[in-house]
Amino acid sequence: MGWLLILTASFFEVIGAIGLKLYAEQKKIIRLVLYWGGFFVSFVLFYFSLHYLELSIVYPVWVGLGTSGAVFANMFLFNEPKSLPRLLGLVIIIVGVVGLHMTM
Repeated sequence: MGWLLILTASFFEVIGAIGLKLYAEQKKIIRLVLYWGGFFVSFVLFYFSLHYLELSIVYPVWVGLGTSGAVFANMFLFNEPKSLPRLLGLVIIIVGVVGLHMTM
């Protein structure tokens, strides 16, 4: 249950980051709702995941998956560069998250 919560929290962190990017470009209420709502849901799910998993696992997974997801979203939604060094960095983050999962 804890892993499902933290994966979902990471997903909503990405939604919040996308909303923040969109809101920074144009101040519209739907973009503000994506921004605030995404981060709010993410923090709530993060909190509940701590009932099942240790903070030393939850926090790096949440940040790592959220960061990776935001970078992928920016590459595909906002046409940021898709360079090899950037993709290798993302692979390293994801390998680290999987490594933490395997320690449980």
